Amino acid sequence: MIRLRGVKKRLGGKRVLDGLDLDIERGETIVVLGPSGTGKSVLLKHIIGLMIPDEGSIEVDGVEIVGLGEKALDEVRKNFGMLFQGAALFDSMSVGENVGLALREHRRLPVAQIPVRVAECLAAVGLKGAEDLRTASLSGGMRKRVGLARAIAMNPDFILYDEPTTGLDPITADVIDQLVRSLQEKMGVTSVVVTHDLHSAYKVGDRLAMLYGGRVVFIGTPDEVRATRDPLVRQFIEGSSVGPIQPV
Repeated sequence: MIRLRGVKKRLGGKRVLDGLDLDIERGETIVVLGPSGTGKSVLLKHIIGLMIPDEGSIEVDGVEIVGLGEKALDEVRKNFGMLFQGAALFDSMSVGENVGLALREHRRLPVAQIPVRVAECLAAVGLKGAEDLRTASLSGGMRKRVGLARAIAMNPDFILYDEPTTGLDPITADVIDQLVRSLQEKMGVTSVVVTHDLHSAYKVGDRLAMLYGGRVVFIGTPDEVRATRDPLVRQFIEGSSVGPIQPV
């Protein structure tokens, strides 16, 4: 589904991605872990074409997106939904207007059918009847769920999640985790989740990939991550300041 080979990216004089290789299989949820500053969010931006690598190849459904023109790249992006870390809602719009934004912009549905699709998406994230609420009045967890409803509105093949549980209490975080799993099962989407939350990672991930030094240094199932003796992975999952990873 998504294939990255030899991806390199330098930002501000620092090599953030350094020959990264990664395969993301159809229908799986892969969680990307790693210390702060290791390029996790940069990786997401490369997958969706918001950043172009200095070197390397990125294929989405067999289409090489590196070098694509903006119009062709926009067509690829229509297959993606994204939940941003802060939800990135427009406070000048109602909840329903936020969820239906892409449907209106890309004219995927007749105007009369957009409210129906918006209602379906809000119901899917447990916010039935919330169309007329103002985003400024929403709690952090509700904002995340509205952002997720917007992400699924166009029936994407892929959903990218950037720190979906950051800033949420444990109960609300678990609601988001359950939604990630539910959407994978019901929609068959392929998901890439960037998170520091190990509890969430173990719960939603079919596989976990750890980034360090601009590369994927380990990839495996949650059980394989828990069992590994790899010193980089062990230090990270144990939250220890002692080991090969130096605090930034």
